[in-house]
Amino acid sequence: MTTIVANDRHYRVPDRPTVVLTVDGGDPDYLDDALRRGIVPRLAGMLAEGGEYRRGASEMPSLTNPNNLSIVTGVAPALHGVPGNYCRLPDGTLQLFDDPAFLRAPSIHAVLAEHGVPTLMVTTKEKLRRLLGHGGVPSVSVERVADLPEYGIDDLAALVGLAPPGIYDWDASHYAMRIGLAVHRARPEIRLFYVSLTDRVQHAAAPGDELSDRFLTEFDTLLGEYLDAGFVVGITADHGMNAKHGADGEPTVHYLTDVLEEAGVAVDEVVLPITDPYVRHHGALGSFAWIYLPEPERDRARAVLAALPGIEEVWDRADAATVHEHPADRIGDLAVSSSAHVALGTRARDHDLSGLHGALRSHGGRHEQPIPLITSRPVAGPLARRFRSGVLRSRDLHDLVLNHL
Repeated sequence: MTTIVANDRHYRVPDRPTVVLTVDGGDPDYLDDALRRGIVPRLAGMLAEGGEYRRGASEMPSLTNPNNLSIVTGVAPALHGVPGNYCRLPDGTLQLFDDPAFLRAPSIHAVLAEHGVPTLMVTTKEKLRRLLGHGGVPSVSVERVADLPEYGIDDLAALVGLAPPGIYDWDASHYAMRIGLAVHRARPEIRLFYVSLTDRVQHAAAPGDELSDRFLTEFDTLLGEYLDAGFVVGITADHGMNAKHGADGEPTVHYLTDVLEEAGVAVDEVVLPITDPYVRHHGALGSFAWIYLPEPERDRARAVLAALPGIEEVWDRADAATVHEHPADRIGDLAVSSSAHVALGTRARDHDLSGLHGALRSHGGRHEQPIPLITSRPVAGPLARRFRSGVLRSRDLHDLVLNHL
């Protein structure tokens, strides 16, 4: 067997260890700044020796769960079924998307595993592990490091040689990379690795900040270890990152439930799909929201929202499902997105920002859609022109790495 078909796309079975690294919050500005200042020599060397780096786009909203699922399935949220980290189901239930029962498409890794090709999913956040591991794919998270019985490993921390950091520690992402390397050394027969990082640093530090430099320097060192071990490497991000605060450090937020109710608009619910268990990252404030409200209220709501500074898009359900490639049964009556430096909330009283890592930095909107697409070898074949024109998405990276290098 040399190829498999996953979600109507053909993929070659890798004949050597291959890894896709997803840098959570890895806005291209971080890498551009690091390359310009020469602090990522292994990445620079990889590119100088034939690797390629272009920009692409993530899915909307630019959040962790929908984008990681698009990267590993190769398809849009409309097909894999996960349009956010959090949503309201048709029966009105509010639901974190951390249960594989909500998935509507298998991952590339699951199809490979079904055909006997060894694969591994490594994620920093536990909220992703069950989703990524669906379909019999061995999976592990930094947040709950334990064992990996599918490969006869009963103590991952011992295999890595370090105790795992906390999920809010600056080097949690690097531990995920170390897990991949350690498992490869123990089980070199594994063909396809997926390693998903966390955006704790990017929520706290802008490009060029000391913490960001420390993160990227260590990332680069570990990237070098993957290259030295003979890996074919692809790098992307699930979303970018922007400051959502003014010059005084105060968050710039529209609390949509408060705004609409003050305007006399009856609202059933405002749902923020960025919501997840990691409240210190963003306090559930991002640049995208779904609004549920009676049909007679929708035109008035659109007018009120459009008058707010920084509101850029307001789509109704049918149009949003088309424009954002979303499952129509898992999104709101209106989909709202804001400008680069404006965040959206529900009610002011519902958001506790006292535990943030610093001034509010977040994502979710159009301005966090640009992401890096990086390969360790030159891109060839039918996707080469589209790749170099910057029109590919992060969901195309496995196609690039497996089929077009």
